[in-house]
Amino acid sequence: MSEVHKDKAVKRDKKTSKVPSEGSHGVKNTAGKTKDSLSNVSCIDEHHDERMVVTLENTYQLGPRKRFPAPAVVEILKDVLASYLEEEKYEVEWARQMAKTVCEVIRARVKELMIRRYKVVVSVHVGQLAGQSMQISSRCLWDPSNDTFASWSLKNTSLYGVASVYAVYFE
Repeated sequence: MSEVHKDKAVKRDKKTSKVPSEGSHGVKNTAGKTKDSLSNVSCIDEHHDERMVVTLENTYQLGPRKRFPAPAVVEILKDVLASYLEEEKYEVEWARQMAKTVCEVIRARVKELMIRRYKVVVSVHVGQLAGQSMQISSRCLWDPSNDTFASWSLKNTSLYGVASVYAVYFE
């Protein structure tokens, strides 16, 4: 085995060290922390295409350090809906694919804000304007002191688009 492969193997072994999962409630591990105060998170190292397990200590943080920026998300919704839907004509197959695409773009742009500990749910509706009325509603069970949402709608001559982003704080 070459030196480069040995070095990668050693680094991988260091990255994938795990806390023992055996034991009962409150059993100490080698670091002196109780088992309940640690959690393992599995992730992929993008640079080496390897899976690694990282051990994190619980923070016991009950509220967000930084609130979810709903006004910034509304600006993202305005920008994305306008750029993808403003000049388009409604077609059934196109609308189905465009709703998925717009949803993915909005989700990626919101994730770029890097607001930690919030789970983000994005919902997009694209439909035809043909003289009918449409009402879209949603219900969520959440904590009003930490959780929030942002929504925006757009209409042109042949279609409407409604996008909503729900941000739920994850303790």
